[in-house]
Amino acid sequence: MIPANERVGLLRRELEESGLEAMVCGLPTNVLLLTGYWPVLGTAVAVVTRTGRVGLIAPEDERDLAERGWADELHLLGPGSLSDPRDALGLLRGPLAQCLRALELGSGTIGIETGPVTEPAPYAAFNLYGESLHDALRWALPAVSLEPAEERLARMRAVLTTDERDRVRLACEVAALAFAAGSGRIQAGMTEAEVAAGFRSQLAIRGLASPGVERADGFVFCMSGLNSARAFGSHARSTARAVRPGDLLLVHCNSYVDGYWTDITRTYCLGPPPVRLRELYDAVLAARAAALGVAGPGVEARAVDQAARDVLAARGLGAAFRHPAGHGVGFAAIDHNARPRLRPGSPDVLQPGMVCNLEPAVYLENTGGLRHCDMVAVSDQGVELLTPFQATLAELTVGAR
Repeated sequence: MIPANERVGLLRRELEESGLEAMVCGLPTNVLLLTGYWPVLGTAVAVVTRTGRVGLIAPEDERDLAERGWADELHLLGPGSLSDPRDALGLLRGPLAQCLRALELGSGTIGIETGPVTEPAPYAAFNLYGESLHDALRWALPAVSLEPAEERLARMRAVLTTDERDRVRLACEVAALAFAAGSGRIQAGMTEAEVAAGFRSQLAIRGLASPGVERADGFVFCMSGLNSARAFGSHARSTARAVRPGDLLLVHCNSYVDGYWTDITRTYCLGPPPVRLRELYDAVLAARAAALGVAGPGVEARAVDQAARDVLAARGLGAAFRHPAGHGVGFAAIDHNARPRLRPGSPDVLQPGMVCNLEPAVYLENTGGLRHCDMVAVSDQGVELLTPFQATLAELTVGAR
């Protein structure tokens, strides 16, 4: 369980400054932000008031997880049944009204999440209330006004508390173990899917072995050979292609520990890399070092992007760096709009408490793609590299047996 004091204090300050009486959220990421509990099925709703009281409506079969949070008021959603055909919204209305009454809300302005959003998946499928949550609030509190709160929520998700950063740090430590185990198993002839499975299986095994962790897993994809040149796209995809000596193997991982996410990539070479690939490794790792050398509190996010971009451009690879240098991670997994946005023209400034990825890369159609994606946390003194593992060519060269 994460202590509530620091996060609840930040929530209170945000509500006081905005003049809102409360904030109500149903997206799992925002429920985690407000209550310390990460819903499984997406039917939970969180309420926080200007006085710092926190209410939570959660399904009965998620009660053990909900009780790990810091809600003052916990109201349970009964399960649907053959004799009670109500949908999620129908089941929500009664407990929501009870929770709002217990929190003594009845008038004023309430902030509520709005779309569009990018939400990490807590389960194979989950509920999204969307506009129906607005309707439920209007039904329960007809005298209140509703105000979009997405901008405020985005700012709050961008700066993590000490305890939240510790959970992200733990998620990175689990991922480090998974990368060590997975990379040690790579052999020529394995398919991309088999390579990825060797990493992913370790995320749950290693994560759930960590004290206090209830849920751990994630997504891992391997794109090899010329397939890796397409890894700049909106999603990664492992195929049945067999990996061969001399291939680049770009392994992308989004893992989580109890709702706190990572975004990590390592690119391996199967066997000793030829001269051209050595040059690409040297360029990407030099861009990484340049960006890390610039990053720190008070630094413009676009300056970090530019530092990486300048190194690659100086080596004739500027056009091959086809995406931003990074974005916020922690509450988000893959969301290029999560703050801080490390890209040209970004208005963001790095602040202590921010966590982001840093992903210099090159993608060459006739050669392959090579990306090195780290997780970093901004502190008062500078930045903490949360993923210091496998950061040299020797460590990224795997055996071709």
